[in-house]
Amino acid sequence: MNLIIVAVGSNLQSGPFGATGPLCDALSGMPGESIRPRLVSPWFRSPAWPPGIGPDFVNGALLADTPLGAEESLAALHRIENALGRVRERRWGPRLIDLDLLAWNDLVTPGRAEVEALMALGLEAGNRPAPEHLVLPHPRLHERGFVLAPLLKVAPDWRHPLTGLSVREMHARLPAAALEGLAELPG
Repeated sequence: MNLIIVAVGSNLQSGPFGATGPLCDALSGMPGESIRPRLVSPWFRSPAWPPGIGPDFVNGALLADTPLGAEESLAALHRIENALGRVRERRWGPRLIDLDLLAWNDLVTPGRAEVEALMALGLEAGNRPAPEHLVLPHPRLHERGFVLAPLLKVAPDWRHPLTGLSVREMHARLPAAALEGLAELPG
């Protein structure tokens, strides 16, 4: 069995549960794709980023077990997004559902140098097309409060396979601006 770490998010309203509805629907669809959530974080409200792209997001993170390989895991997450009506209009735009594969075991792909180069881009990444191939670990996870705050709840000791930093350490190193407006939702 393989361990995957997935970030989940939504900032478009859907049904009586608002933005949390698609997140719960995505979790419900995972077992049918051979992804079995082990731990799911609480939901967090986070300001839309980049600013002005739409309503606030609801974000979370989960650890899951799967017999699938890395590429198969990503394809399964995309099938769940598509089944829920995800439309990819623009990078970093509003979305009904977003399932990001953050890590698959400790795999680094396509290679250390390329992942480190993508990690170094920072905000410049938004001005470039998304890579056509799977990149793991996710090159932005270390700088995103809306990813690290939920991940802190389910995997505080998980270590980034390139930096060696734990989620707890990455979270502590975030600038205050990365956590501004982030709030755990009740319940």
